[in-house]
Amino acid sequence: MTRRTKALVPEPVGVKTLRTNQLQPNPHNPRMLFDKAPMKTLQDSIGQVGILVPLTVYQRRSDRQFIILDGQRRWICAQKVGLPTVPVNQVAEPNLVQNIVTMFQIHKLRKDWELMPTALKLEVLITKLQEKSDRKLAELTGLDIAVVTRCKKLLSYSKEFQDLMLDPDPEKRVKADFFIELFPVLHDRVVKKMSQRSQGPLVRKMLAKHQSTEGGIRAVTDFRKVKQHLANARKAGKVSVIARRFKEFAEKVELSPDHLVIPAANVSAQARSLHGKVEKLQEALAGLDVEAYVGEEALWGAIESLLRTVRKCLAVAGRRTNE
Repeated sequence: MTRRTKALVPEPVGVKTLRTNQLQPNPHNPRMLFDKAPMKTLQDSIGQVGILVPLTVYQRRSDRQFIILDGQRRWICAQKVGLPTVPVNQVAEPNLVQNIVTMFQIHKLRKDWELMPTALKLEVLITKLQEKSDRKLAELTGLDIAVVTRCKKLLSYSKEFQDLMLDPDPEKRVKADFFIELFPVLHDRVVKKMSQRSQGPLVRKMLAKHQSTEGGIRAVTDFRKVKQHLANARKAGKVSVIARRFKEFAEKVELSPDHLVIPAANVSAQARSLHGKVEKLQEALAGLDVEAYVGEEALWGAIESLLRTVRKCLAVAGRRTNE
């Protein structure tokens, strides 16, 4: 934890036991969605052995209520199984920024968190701190820079679409990945020119193509193909052709990204050739006897240079580079 982040974390007060009905949920909890299935599993566990890890709470000066910083799921389950008291770690009351930063630092964005609620709390920090740097926001919250970037993409959508990602019913909820993958398409120069007034109608059409059984978008990663075809056509000087094709693609729910392929601009053949070369290089490196080549400085220098190039290409393509 950096000095700046540490200064934003409330001081501990002590461990105690509180009546379950003395606690209230935190209105600034970045996690807003609690799906039934995992909650039932936790509820069964708490019903059998109680709460083993104390909740983290603070006492609000204005009304003396205890507010949960960490452990809202445990508290909900404790109420359902009828636990009269819960163990807690009490900390000093935080201000708004401390509150949100603390919750980010406690949870470090657990895997079962949906991204949109996290994005909304990140937006509060951006506004309060006037901090726009992805790197500094990542340092402050403990999130990966890539996660901060993804959150910012979600915040670019209107409330109509943010609400789709916040639906309490997991069956109706639209995954954040759909909007993150769609983002580069919406911001392509050709597409932006076609939807200058509002992106709303185009987003709805893409949703229909993805959600319909007859739709041409079978997986959210199909938007990468769409973006590739748009970029290739533009580089080949086929802007008017690709604009017409994209309009047809958007209007007809059944059309797939293949409708955007323009032979003169197609790089699929080159991509397949490069793919084969990459596989051969990967195979050679995987089978390398490292100790036998440890003194070959030119080789290792070339591999390090290759690694930098690969990471740069992955970053430009919007792929994760830290795995």
